[in-house]
Amino acid sequence: MALSNGSPKYVEVAETLETQIRDGMWDGGKMPSVRGIAEQHKISVVTASRAIQILRDKGLIQTVQRSGCYRVPAPTADRWALILRLTPGPWQKATLNLSRFGFEALARREPMHLEPDAVPVTAGASEADLRGHVRKAKESGCRGAFFLPSRYSDEEMRADERFLAACAAEELPVVLLERNLRGYNRDLTHDLVAVDDLDGAARCTRHLLDRGRARVALVVASPTSSHNDRVAGYLYALHAAALGHKRPVEFKQTVLYLSDERPTRDAYARLADQVRKQRLDGVVCYQDYTAMGLIIELLARGIKVPDDVAVVGSDDLPIGNLFTIGITTYVYPSEGIAEQAVRLMRERLKDPGRPPLKVVVPGRLIVRESSVGAGAADGTDGG
Repeated sequence: MALSNGSPKYVEVAETLETQIRDGMWDGGKMPSVRGIAEQHKISVVTASRAIQILRDKGLIQTVQRSGCYRVPAPTADRWALILRLTPGPWQKATLNLSRFGFEALARREPMHLEPDAVPVTAGASEADLRGHVRKAKESGCRGAFFLPSRYSDEEMRADERFLAACAAEELPVVLLERNLRGYNRDLTHDLVAVDDLDGAARCTRHLLDRGRARVALVVASPTSSHNDRVAGYLYALHAAALGHKRPVEFKQTVLYLSDERPTRDAYARLADQVRKQRLDGVVCYQDYTAMGLIIELLARGIKVPDDVAVVGSDDLPIGNLFTIGITTYVYPSEGIAEQAVRLMRERLKDPGRPPLKVVVPGRLIVRESSVGAGAADGTDGG
């Protein structure tokens, strides 16, 4: 259908939407759906889709899969580098999506530009190479970098150190995400925003103890601040539970280390063998994939979950709720972490000389079948 001036209807609708966008409507927020635009302008869904496509081609809106259309931030909005160095493995994509989700959600509320992988940090990159990439990122308008360090190996740790040195040389502020650089007892040299891993491990351990489990272990894998905090939370929960009894009681402290930081079936099998050998009846894992790998190996040995061994994970990854035995898990607060990271970054830009801060964001416990059995999972915070 053409208008009197010869323009198709979808062009007219696109021009109307473009005017509204440039006037600030939906700034940082979600736009109406295609169906909503069709109803509002009394046009077909096909015509509305064509209007949306014009705006997309002009770079005015972006489409987020299974979420809808959002206005692209104005050129003057803050531009941040987002560099996520995740451990290789079958869970990498799910964890990457989880880590990015909070920043993408925040960007829809507070207009900002995110530059994923603006600086390619790899084990083979020299500090000179990294300085060049950092300088290029700054020239493109990046005001700071949000950086999730690798926990995978000492070689990758040294690459992280070179990256931070390059950022310091180019005066690009960095806020660390989730963990400090790999290593025990490292000094905190940059602002850090992390999930409250101490609270998470304590809450998960207490959940199992409250349900009568007496031999609870914790599984960790890397010498990083996040795993160290989990150990502290686990030990605290055991200590508090012992003090809470009318008669003195001592819970055995069992910290199991996954033998391979890129877990294979053999690694999970060895972990299950340790659980069976030590006659454990509860296990808190540092990630949902670890929990699922352990559950599969326990079941293969005829050990019932949760009747014989209750298992808890962390992060609330999609795999945790796909099967009959859903994984009880401590939720990763991705949006809260993004909000606090951006707040710290803006504070750092205002006061570059202040001491580094660590901010922890609490998650929540979701109870599923892996710790309470079928029909008993209530989905509520079990802490």
